[in-house]
Amino acid sequence: MRPRWTKGRRLFGALALTLALAFAALGCGDTIIDSGKAEETIKASLEKSRHEKISAVECPSDQKVVAGATFTCTVSYPGGEQQIATLKIRNSDADLDLVGLNPKK
Repeated sequence: MRPRWTKGRRLFGALALTLALAFAALGCGDTIIDSGKAEETIKASLEKSRHEKISAVECPSDQKVVAGATFTCTVSYPGGEQQIATLKIRNSDADLDLVGLNPKK
């Protein structure tokens, strides 16, 4: 049996997972990623593509929308295993691409 992270890496070529998320305005004119929507979308997308149950996804609640920037979220599985999902912000509309899924060290 292959490690879960190897299976996940191979899926990126066929998956082309794109997440479109809403963002929330801050008082200073900055916008931030809606972490709740990001977490729900990542969880649903990974469960569908990997055919595995995801216990939880945790993303930062203060991630500013800056085109080209990356940030990470923690993906937790029922057995206690965790992985780090790396997401890239594509544009000012807060469209995201999942660019990596690696074991948490």
